[in-house]
Amino acid sequence: MSQKNNRIIKLAVLVSLVFVAALYFTINKKIDELSKTYYYLGTVSEVKVFNAKKSNAEAALKDADTILKDIHNKMSAQQSNTEINKINEKAGISPVTVSNETFNVIEASIKYANLTGGVFDPTIGAISSLWQIGTNNARVPSSDEITRNLQLINYKNIELDKSKKTVFLNEKNMRLDLGAIAKGYVADLICENLTSNNIESAIINLGGNVFVLGDKSGQPYKIGIQAPYEEASTSIGYIKAENTSVVTSGIYERFVKAGDKLYHHMLNPKTGYPFENNLNSVTIISKKSIDGDALSTSTFGMGLEKGLEFINSKKDVGAIFLTKDKKIYLSNSMKSRFILTDESYKIVE
Repeated sequence: MSQKNNRIIKLAVLVSLVFVAALYFTINKKIDELSKTYYYLGTVSEVKVFNAKKSNAEAALKDADTILKDIHNKMSAQQSNTEINKINEKAGISPVTVSNETFNVIEASIKYANLTGGVFDPTIGAISSLWQIGTNNARVPSSDEITRNLQLINYKNIELDKSKKTVFLNEKNMRLDLGAIAKGYVADLICENLTSNNIESAIINLGGNVFVLGDKSGQPYKIGIQAPYEEASTSIGYIKAENTSVVTSGIYERFVKAGDKLYHHMLNPKTGYPFENNLNSVTIISKKSIDGDALSTSTFGMGLEKGLEFINSKKDVGAIFLTKDKKIYLSNSMKSRFILTDESYKIVE
């Protein structure tokens, strides 16, 4: 073989090795941070991935979009042709076959309705559809409308068939609304998917539902507790956490104004009007975001005293209550974890 041919072969081998090395570097390149923003389920969401292979991070963020879109298209009460709307349309007429995801969330909703004595009730849709808070059609319904639709709220009138995966609302005009639990369910799904994509450190933020996966550079995440009526980045204190869900429900998040009165979005299934108490917000700290989502609304509805007692009776769940007069009440498990940074607030022992 001529020297010229030898040189050509060696050059080809060298080029191939360089290409393989470049491909390997591209596939295995690590990123410090990669994030993506989404808009589903009526809220802006963001997923941030830290210290991961770029290919894994990109795949995980793409999967998050798929998961959010899928659940939005199944469970949104505001969008037509979702499984929830099909159930509502067939109320009092016939059962509707649904996906495993929708069935599981409705089943979990009934569990929390039982656990809270109906303070949490997924059939609140008969009332929330009147108020439409959080949409361009938000309004204050008449007392007659509320009185009429209150009769339709009763989670015990939801019939589930687990073997057939069917859901039936046994009275006409009943309506499901999973807005107080669906985001928590999605956060848990995204977390599971991040792990399956070999992501060890991430923040999932679904508009008030935060889940931190792993730690950041060997240290626990600092999760701020939002200051009511301030920018989302303004906090009154923080907790340190790993692999933890932190969900806040506050009266300042979504509301409709009529005259000088603000009506927030957390509706009382017993009265048809927003819950009335001295709370600005409740933050729930838990292992699963679906639990935090349902419990943040429920404990807010219970009020400070009953809500605090309720949380203290549960394992692996903590709570931070902020009152309208800038007082902070901590559940037993939070007393050693919450760090106050805004001195205009006072922790009540």
